[in-house]
Amino acid sequence: MDPFQRAPLNQARPLVGYDVVEHDVALTDAVRAYAGEAGPAVIQSLTPLGVLAGSAEAREHGRLANEHAPRLLVNDRFGKRIDEVEFHPSWHWLMDKGIGYGLGATPWLLDEPHAHTRRAAGFIAWSQVEQGHMCPITMTYAVVPALRVDEGLAKQWVDGLASTSYDFGLRVPTQKAGLLAGMGMTEKQGGSDLRSNVTVARPADAHGAYVLNGHKWFTSAPMNDVFLMLAQAPGGLTCFVVPRVLPDGSRNSLRLVRLKDKLGNRSNASSEIELDDAYAVRLGDEGRGIRTIIEMVSATRMDCVLGSASIMRKAVAEASWHTSQRTAFGSTLADQPAMTNVLADLAVESEAATIVAMRLAAATDRPDDSHEQALRRIGAALAKFWVCKRAPFMVAEALECLGGNGYVEESGMPVLFRESPLNSIWEGSGNVNALDVLRALTREPESLDAWLTEVGAARGIDARLDSAVNDVLADLADLQDVELRARRIAGRMATCLQGALLLKDGHPAVADAFCASRLAGDWGGTFGTLPRGLDLRAIVERTTPQAAR
Repeated sequence: MDPFQRAPLNQARPLVGYDVVEHDVALTDAVRAYAGEAGPAVIQSLTPLGVLAGSAEAREHGRLANEHAPRLLVNDRFGKRIDEVEFHPSWHWLMDKGIGYGLGATPWLLDEPHAHTRRAAGFIAWSQVEQGHMCPITMTYAVVPALRVDEGLAKQWVDGLASTSYDFGLRVPTQKAGLLAGMGMTEKQGGSDLRSNVTVARPADAHGAYVLNGHKWFTSAPMNDVFLMLAQAPGGLTCFVVPRVLPDGSRNSLRLVRLKDKLGNRSNASSEIELDDAYAVRLGDEGRGIRTIIEMVSATRMDCVLGSASIMRKAVAEASWHTSQRTAFGSTLADQPAMTNVLADLAVESEAATIVAMRLAAATDRPDDSHEQALRRIGAALAKFWVCKRAPFMVAEALECLGGNGYVEESGMPVLFRESPLNSIWEGSGNVNALDVLRALTREPESLDAWLTEVGAARGIDARLDSAVNDVLADLADLQDVELRARRIAGRMATCLQGALLLKDGHPAVADAFCASRLAGDWGGTFGTLPRGLDLRAIVERTTPQAAR
């Protein structure tokens, strides 16, 4: 036999054929911790999603959706303006499964005590297949709290948004089995400074209808059915509901200028649009636009945290799986002390991200609990700042564990790395979130109380956490140059929260390693520098997927 035709030796098999939910011990532990007695049932309900997410079929659809980018169709063959985007069939397959498993707005209408916790676990698992299509799923989920500002608009839209049917295409919303939502907030001249928006809203009748003229710099998923947008009404910056198709079947005047050529995934269509007397309905009072969308922002930030936790988990799963099968210098890579330290360190980062994401998702399930809601508000800003910012650093190290194999597109690691900065930018960059933390602490005393209560529940378990919390309180007591120290304070508060949750609800070996490195500072600043005396092997074993071997 030609030696070049033989099966390659010393290569890891693809990570397929496993349950992405059941074999993520950190995720299932968090579900059990925060769903209580219902935890096993929640996990069992996610088994079909987990099995499909770990299949070769799903992996291939994720690859194809990114290999065949969406295409902008401005006009039809007769020259008629249509402003449509054409997607590859794999995009539709991914969307159909994600919506079908209830990852859109479904939890808001479920009479189940752990609906948002279940959805968060499913989001972390399914997002590992492909991240781009989770953007419209997130927006569909996040729009519901904002729509509920107006009972009439909520009644009109929420049932369709909460559907588990994916029904693609621009048609009259009442004729569709399921609806998707988007948003158009930022503009060319302002970015995160939404109050500098120049899009103008002019009243069209006495019943809340307006026409919008202006532009939006980032409008993801422009084929969705309805959008929330901000515009300057006579009474100030106001939120509007903008349908893509009007009740008579005509297209609203949203003109697609171009699709963004962006860094991360290629599957999702992020567009620039122009509004030319576009029909809109006011949501909330004039001049209260920011206040109206604040709950949507909070929900979107939560999904940014879930998305980054998912990216981290996918990265460490690929790294630990590859190194468990690849040999070098006489032994399996994962068994070599330097690599064991790297894998354990990556796992600690991933588990800390997962547990804080799931804890905050569980708070969403308790809308009538003041502590839970205050924790959700401050925790979302903290975790959005910290977890999302840690993701690129972590994914780069995981990619390196695969060596040259990780640098080629076929491995899936390059697109994961390119995607990893997104969640730190979307819905407020690092500085925006760090400053939001400071504003919450000064304007909402209940936010600090919620953080203190949550970390206080773990006080006395580990002296390293106690010392870190004292450091935070000392920082907060000194108001000099506080904005200069915003990132330092937010990062320290986030790690204290992660450490407390790991000590209370996580694995002891992971909590010990986290406290030693992230809280006590016994860490070299890069992954693989955990100190001696930790049970690194136990951490690695619990994070390595048990795929079909």
